Formats: sequence, structure tokens, C-alpha cells
Amino acid sequence: MSETTTRIGSCLCGAVRIKANQALDRVGACHCSMCRTWSGGPLMAVGCGTDVEIEGEEHVAVFSSSEWAERGFCSKCGTNLFYRLKQNHEFYIAAGIFTDPTGLVLDHQVFIDEKPDYYDFANETKDLTGAEVFARFASSS
Repeated sequence: MSETTTRIGSCLCGAVRIKANQALDRVGACHCSMCRTWSGGPLMAVGCGTDVEIEGEEHVAVFSSSEWAERGFCSKCGTNLFYRLKQNHEFYIAAGIFTDPTGLVLDHQVFIDEKPDYYDFANETKDLTGAEVFARFASSS
């Protein structure tokens, strides 16, 4: 079972600081084409719920990438900060921005059917296809 903790992170230039008060200890990798285009590889993110504080919010630019989600990044340095669900405002924060990644474990991958052949992870993970991800979203709405 996943535990939650408070995690703090920031963008590259320090203009945006994020405090996630209920960050999970699990990292997920998304291989969808949008995440790969946005981040240059898979998006490695931590589910952080809705209890997230953002300092320097005036420097956060948000791109509405689909009907159900948006992506936030620092408008000064370009650091990818989060993926956020529009319906419930749940944050998935880029794992790389956290100052202390101690205790984080890669345990799941989504859109595994879109993962390109040029990389693989050694970890054993729970893998979901795009169709399985959409089925889960549809069933929780």
C-alpha cells in the first residue's frame, strides 16, 4: 500500500516552488505521445492529490492538453511541473522536481502500448495500455 508524505520541489530557476502535502511514494511513467512530446521522454510523475501549494504561481503557465487534463510549466525556465486533471484538480507532479526523492519507487507504467522501442525500465511494474487507462477514467467519472 502506498504511503503519503510532504514533498517539496522547484523548477530549474527557482521561480516556482511546490509543496505537495499528500505525495504518494510511487512514481508512474507515462509513455503516451503527448507526454513524450512534452517532456522529451516518458513523464515520470508522482500522484499528489489536491493538497498542493504553489509559490510563484504567477510564473506557472498552463496548457490545456485535452478535455480532461492540463499541463503546468514554469514560464521563466520551461521546467515541466505537473499534469493536472480538470475534473477534480488532482495533481501528478514531475518526480524530477522534488528536492529529496528518497523513498520514491517506480511501480507503474501507463500507455505501455505507446512506449517506443528505444528505452526500457528494469523495474517490475504494473503496466496499463491506453485503453485500460481510459477504461479506468470512464469508470471513475
